[in-house]
Amino acid sequence: MDIKLKSYSHSLGTKITVFIIAIACLMGGFASFLTIVVAGVESVHVVIEDSYFQSIKYMEESNDILRSLDRLLNQYKNEEAVLNGEARTEEEIYQQEDWLFQQYQNISFTYDHSMSYQENFQRFKEQNPERISQLREKLLREDLKEYNRLLKVLGEYKGMLYYATDGENVYTNSTTETRDYFATFPSYFLIDEQDNIVYPQEVGTNKRFYMISQYIYDTNETTNTVYVAFSEEFLNPRIKDWENDRVIARNALLKIGGLMLVFLVAFIYLCIIIGRRHFDDKALHLNPFDRLYNDIKLFLGLVLSLIWYGIAESISFNDIFVVMLPVTTIISVLGLMLLLSLVKQLKNKSLLSNTLIYRFFYNIFKFLKDVYNSGSTGIKLVLIIIGYPAILAITFFIFPITMAAAAWLTLKRVKEFNKIKEGVELIKNGELHHKIEVKGDGEFGRLAANINTIAEGLHKAVDSELKSERLKTELITNVSHDIRTPLTSIITYVDLLKQEEDPEKLKEYIEILEQKSQRLRLLTDDLFEAAKATSGNIPVNTDKIDIVSLITQGLGELNDKVEEHQLEFKINQPADRVYIAADGRLFWRAVENLFSNIFKYALKGSRVYLSIEDLGNEVSLVIKNISAYELNISADELMERFKRGEESRSSQGSGLGLSIAKSLIDIQRGHFSIEIDGDLFKAIIQMPKYRE
Repeated sequence: MDIKLKSYSHSLGTKITVFIIAIACLMGGFASFLTIVVAGVESVHVVIEDSYFQSIKYMEESNDILRSLDRLLNQYKNEEAVLNGEARTEEEIYQQEDWLFQQYQNISFTYDHSMSYQENFQRFKEQNPERISQLREKLLREDLKEYNRLLKVLGEYKGMLYYATDGENVYTNSTTETRDYFATFPSYFLIDEQDNIVYPQEVGTNKRFYMISQYIYDTNETTNTVYVAFSEEFLNPRIKDWENDRVIARNALLKIGGLMLVFLVAFIYLCIIIGRRHFDDKALHLNPFDRLYNDIKLFLGLVLSLIWYGIAESISFNDIFVVMLPVTTIISVLGLMLLLSLVKQLKNKSLLSNTLIYRFFYNIFKFLKDVYNSGSTGIKLVLIIIGYPAILAITFFIFPITMAAAAWLTLKRVKEFNKIKEGVELIKNGELHHKIEVKGDGEFGRLAANINTIAEGLHKAVDSELKSERLKTELITNVSHDIRTPLTSIITYVDLLKQEEDPEKLKEYIEILEQKSQRLRLLTDDLFEAAKATSGNIPVNTDKIDIVSLITQGLGELNDKVEEHQLEFKINQPADRVYIAADGRLFWRAVENLFSNIFKYALKGSRVYLSIEDLGNEVSLVIKNISAYELNISADELMERFKRGEESRSSQGSGLGLSIAKSLIDIQRGHFSIEIDGDLFKAIIQMPKYRE
C-alpha cells in the first residue's frame, strides 16, 4: 500500500487531477457568487440579518425617504420659493458667482492688482450682468429639477404614507394627517415636538440606524413634524424578497465555503508535491516555465488581473454568466500556474534570486567585485579612493550614516590586520596549532587562510618527520631482529658441526642450517620485493580481469593449505560477471599475500568471508577473518613494515605482507585499507572497473 502511495502521490496524473479539482472548486465558488449577483441580492449581509427591519435595504429606503422630506422642508420649502430663488442661501449664490469670476478672470476679465479682491469681484459683476443672470437662471433650473426629483422619489414608494410640515409648508400623500393614524401601520416613524417613536423597536437596534438618526435629531431641533408609515402593501413584497435573498445568499455562501475548503486542501497538496517526484525526493525539478524570472511572473499576474477587471467592467449585466465564467476560468488556470511556479521558487529558495532586478544588481556587484578581486592592491585602493566619494555624493542626504559605516569598516579591517600580525608572531614562536580567525574572501581573509595553510603544512611536516624517524628506528630494530635470529642460529650450528663427529647429529644440524638459511633468504626476498613495490619500478600490464574467476582459481590452488589450517571460505559474489582493470599477476600477488597472512594468523577451524561487490565505477573485494592472536594494535601500525599481529614475533612471517599488498594495489590505481574490530581482521581492496 505504501509503495502504491509513493507511485501515485506525486505522479503527473495526480498533479493534473488535483489541479483540475482546484480550478473546478474555484470556478464553482465564483459561479455561486455570480448567482447572488444575478439574483439581485444587494448584500451578503442578509445572511446575518435577523429580520427585514434589521436589514440594510430597509434602512437605505428609510434614509432615502427621510432625507428627501428633510431637504423639501429645510431647503426647498415649496415650489414658489424655489421659483423665487430661495432654495439657496446668499452664501451658496456667492460661491457660485465667485466660481464664475475665477473662470472668466483667466479668460477675458482683466484683474486690477491695485484694487482688492472684493472690488475686482464687484467690478466683474457690474461688467457682466448677463453672465450673472444666466448663472442664477441655471441655478434656479437645477433647484427646480431637484425639487421635482425629490417629489418623484417620494411618489415612487407605493404603500408608503408620509406627512411633513414646518408649520407653513406641508408635504403629504395621506388624507389623514394625525399622529394616531400613522401609528396604526406595521412600521412607522413619528418625529415631532412631542416625541420620537420608531416602530417596530428592532429598527432602533439596526446596526445602520445612524443613517436616519441624523434626520431625527435635526428635526427635533426645529418645529418640523415628520410622520412616515409603511403599509403591508409596502412591506409584504419587500419582506418576501428579503427572505428569498436570504435563502439564495445562505445557500450560495455554504456552497462557496465548501468549495473553497476543498480548493484550499487541493492547493496545499499541490504546494507540497509540486516539483517533487516522491515524498523523500530532496531535489526540486524545475521546468522551463519555472525558470522564467519571478518579477515577470508577478507582472503577468497583474496583467491578467487588469484584463479580468477590464472585461468585468465592460460587459453588460445580462452577459455576466456567458462571458465572465469562461474568462475567469482561463485567467484562473494561468494565475494558478504562475502561483505554483512561485511556490516552486520559494521551495527552491530562489524567490528573490530568480528576478530580473536581483540579477541586474547582482551582475553589477559581481562585475565590480571581479574587478576588485582580479586587480592588484593598488587597483583596489584606486577603486576605493574613487568609489567612496561617489557613494558620499549619492548618499549625501544620509551623510552621517555613510561616514559611520566607513569608520566601522575601517576599524574592522584594522582589527583583522592586528589578528594576522599577532597570529604570525605566535606561529613564528612555535605555536603551529594556532589558527588566525579572519573570515571572508577579502585580502586579509585570503592572507590569513594562506598563513594557516603554511602553519598546517609545517605542523604536518614536523609530525611526518617525527613519525619517519620513529619508523626508521623501528624498521632497523625489526629488520635486525628478524635477520639476526636465523643468522645467529646458523653461526651456532656451524660451530657445532665443527665439533660434532656423530653422523646422525651432523645430519640433524645440516637440516636446521638449511631451514634457517631458507628463512633468511625469504626475509631477504620479501624485503627486496617491498622495496621494488614501494619505488614503483614494477611494470604494470593492465588487462580485463574476471575477479571472481581469479579468486576461485587461486583458492583451488591453495586448497591444501586451506585444509591444513581447517578454514572454511565463504564467497559472496554478484549474479553477473564483474571485471576489473588490473595486472592479473600483480593483483593475485597482493591477494595471495592476504591469504598467506590468513594462513599464518587466522584462528584454526574458523570461517573466512570474501565479499565481491560492484560499486559502479569500482569493484570492492572485502576479506574478513578471525585472528588467532589478540590484535592489540591499530590498523595504521599493522600496515607498517615488519609489523605483525602478534607482538612476540614468534611466527614465521616477515611483517611485510600487508605493506607489499598495499604497494601492489596502489601501483594499479586501486585502494587498499584494513580495519580491526576486536579479533576481527578486515582487508578492503577497491579496484577500477573495466570499461570497454
